[in-house]
Amino acid sequence: MEIGKVPHDLLQKIVFQKLKNFDEKVKVSPGIGEDCAILDIGEQFFVLSCDPITGTAKEIGKLAVYVSCNDIASSGVRPLWLLVTILLPPESTEEDLDKIMADISETAASLNVSIIGGHTEVTDAVTRIVINTTAIGMSDKNNVICSAGAAPGDKIIMTKTAAIEGTAIIAFEKENELKKEFGDVFVKKAQSEMSQISVIAEGVTAGDLGADVVHSMHDITEGGLYGALWEIAEAAKTGVIVYEENIPITEETKKICEFYNLNPYRLISSGSMVMTTPNPELVLEKLNEKNIPAAVVGEIVSNPLKRLIYKNENQDVETMSVLRAPKSDELYKLPRD
Repeated sequence: MEIGKVPHDLLQKIVFQKLKNFDEKVKVSPGIGEDCAILDIGEQFFVLSCDPITGTAKEIGKLAVYVSCNDIASSGVRPLWLLVTILLPPESTEEDLDKIMADISETAASLNVSIIGGHTEVTDAVTRIVINTTAIGMSDKNNVICSAGAAPGDKIIMTKTAAIEGTAIIAFEKENELKKEFGDVFVKKAQSEMSQISVIAEGVTAGDLGADVVHSMHDITEGGLYGALWEIAEAAKTGVIVYEENIPITEETKKICEFYNLNPYRLISSGSMVMTTPNPELVLEKLNEKNIPAAVVGEIVSNPLKRLIYKNENQDVETMSVLRAPKSDELYKLPRD
């Protein structure tokens, strides 16, 4: 199989079909496009999500905290607690572990998230550092948003810019090569996108508006923007129309992706959130009040066979392409040193 997330058809065929739910407290269980499990604990919901970091060694401690906390935020909920598992290959040093733990601790503290447990191990079962985190949040029931809630007529809002995480990762991993091509200032600016990877602010803003205003939400991770939009449509059994010229993207991302021949819209992009809403003006207004840049990049349609990408809103058939299920993330095409 290809490196990266297991393809959706195999997840459905091999993984999800083997899972059984024996507890009525489970309100949302595993499914395509769903980032979180949701448990009914009475007057409130527990929201839980786990994710590994495997695609990079640079800034891995920070990314490990952000990736699962962002999943909680994609339900409109603030993450509160974190469990961390660290697997180190035998050649790792005490300095490696110290740097990872410092980054994890500082990042969690910046988000007001408490680390409540986990596991740390040196093992020859991995060839590079792997970190898995489980984040937990708690919320009133009317504030929780699921990926499957997208409805025909909803506009699709994307926050910030495309491929934030991928741009930062590549700028760190290929720092010397990119400095030779584009210069120090360019690389530092690309690396600075790491500071934008949290989507908790936009997630909580949407949660405050409620599920009647924001029908669905999904943070953009492996598979990039196009992968996230396909997953939202798949979860809701709808179609989706995307307008490429509406997608915000930085010059740094454009140039890095052109240099390595990568599609920025299919490149990992923690730091951006997609939301679907029948009231985009209100959502954009609330995001703007929090100084969160956002744009309308498409819309949800009823026909699940109609998942299309157009160059712009003119819907010129000559520019049309099909939005297909995500495969291995563009990041894995990056040449390894």
